[in-house]
Amino acid sequence: MTDDFRPTASMEVLKQRARTLAAIRQFFDQRDFFEVQTPLLSRDTVVDRHIDPLGIDGSQLGVAESAGNSYWLQTSPEFAMKRLLAAGAEAIYQICPAFRASESGRMHNPEFTMLEWYRVGDDMRAGMQLLSDLVESVLSAGASECVSYRSAFQRFAEVDVLDASVEELAAVAKRFDLDTDAFEGCRDVDDWRNLLLTQIVEPQLGKDQPQIVFDWPASQSALAKVRAEEDPPVAERFELYYRGVELANGYHELVDANELLQRNVENNQLRVADGKHELPAESRLLDAMRHGLPACSGVAMGVDRLVMLAAGCKDIEQVLAFPISIA
Repeated sequence: MTDDFRPTASMEVLKQRARTLAAIRQFFDQRDFFEVQTPLLSRDTVVDRHIDPLGIDGSQLGVAESAGNSYWLQTSPEFAMKRLLAAGAEAIYQICPAFRASESGRMHNPEFTMLEWYRVGDDMRAGMQLLSDLVESVLSAGASECVSYRSAFQRFAEVDVLDASVEELAAVAKRFDLDTDAFEGCRDVDDWRNLLLTQIVEPQLGKDQPQIVFDWPASQSALAKVRAEEDPPVAERFELYYRGVELANGYHELVDANELLQRNVENNQLRVADGKHELPAESRLLDAMRHGLPACSGVAMGVDRLVMLAAGCKDIEQVLAFPISIA
């Protein structure tokens, strides 16, 4: 008889998890958001170069209208929630499972819990303030410091990252004695930026108080609006870090359907170049955006990581009842 039926999280931590979820719901309920529930399985999915959804053949569902289609376990409830915004919702949040392939480790599990919210009329600054207020409320962490992506690199890596060439970024990596063997011959400036971000900048973020990093490179805009008038252009994207943990990713949301379609096409080209399969470029979200997606800000937060900070845990398995290793 084995003992592997037991959860990896203690009962004390599972109770802390329940209290954290209750605090999240109270926070949004007090601000007139309402909680929604959208499908985990959909024909649509976020098209991202680096995020891989788990898919199933529609014929497995045993439903006539599903045969011949591919369905995806959602990496985020974003698409469906934005369809609700286009249909008239103004302030919504959701706490739900999300799924991403090839993600496992101290901070990752293929199935995890996502908190996501949107509010019509919020710009990037309003979105950052709401995010700061949430973390202050749930973790008693104090107000967040806001720092631009550019200034964070200037502070911790001593480089103007938005203007630096591949050669200049590689020189920074060498100065910090980073292992760059895997980057031999790499000419993608964002790959070098991400190397410096993860190895030099991120470990310094949010040590004493939460920090929100905003105004990311336009080439890393995902579904955020881009301020093309800046030199160089920047994406109205913001991420929150606390005690070295990346907790949340937010956008002043892109509302232009043509621009989203173009980004989908470009991301699929990059996926194919990386040896990955294409994802659906057309979606019901695009239909909703063509109808009219109102200006809004939205944020996705990893609930498991939030609980880790609340409970003082160092590994995601300490806050999950049954991670993939014993699921």
